[in-house]
Amino acid sequence: MLTVPNRHILPPGPHEGIVVNLPEHRLYYYPKPKRGGPIEVITYPVSIGKMDWRTPLGVTRVIQKQKDPTWYPPESVRKEHAAAGDPLPPKVGPGPDNPLGAYAMRLAAGNGTYLIHGTNNPIAVGLAVTHGCIRMYPDDVAQLFPLIPVGTPVRLINVPVKVAWIDGELLLEAHPPVDAQGQSFEPNIDQFSDLLKAAVGDTTVAIHWDYAREVLQKADGVIATVGLQAELPADAQSASAAPSAPEPASAQASTPAQASTPAPASTPAPASAPARPRG
Repeated sequence: MLTVPNRHILPPGPHEGIVVNLPEHRLYYYPKPKRGGPIEVITYPVSIGKMDWRTPLGVTRVIQKQKDPTWYPPESVRKEHAAAGDPLPPKVGPGPDNPLGAYAMRLAAGNGTYLIHGTNNPIAVGLAVTHGCIRMYPDDVAQLFPLIPVGTPVRLINVPVKVAWIDGELLLEAHPPVDAQGQSFEPNIDQFSDLLKAAVGDTTVAIHWDYAREVLQKADGVIATVGLQAELPADAQSASAAPSAPEPASAQASTPAQASTPAPASTPAPASAPARPRG
């Protein structure tokens, strides 16, 4: 049986601009809220870099937007394809053979060689198959493209385990960790106990540690309840006031979340010559 997650705990950090969580293969976009309005989030599945072509981590920003882009394959990518018996031309114009699809947004990272773009091979979205770029379904990038102004901050993060404390429930969402080469590996189960404890602070919680370990080991991205708020005995309640629980990020992608101070953007790529996107 195939289980498709339909809820997501928001990644840690500022809730602004674009956030791409590599282990999750997912992009989050936080539109600027209207004055007095709630903070919203839009989320899409994405592909990330494969082995030896990992997607970089850190803070960057969108420096250019292109509809119907032309792809200029870098020399390294052309050599890889030629070695595999699939030579590439120096450039690929707009159309069904263009692997960038119909929309592309250039990032400052890597001197402008990394893009968020569509694809002409949607079956591969959600996998680590790109040369470092962030690849989206054609319909998804068509929706996102007009919403993103040039200058939008982009955070690329590696957070395989997310937790949230909501309405007396400790929620856990786990994905396979990604190493420095962009490849998934088995999680170290024991290192996540402190993360679960930090989510609830001083609140008394009954954590089902065996089930939490099972969820971490499975790492399928499905949110699981691994702890419940415990009632203190009457004498303990009278001895000290019960501490309040920390505010969660959110357990559902469409739920408004608290905004944070924006992270600094990286230096934009030089504008003297067009960089060749990796694809």
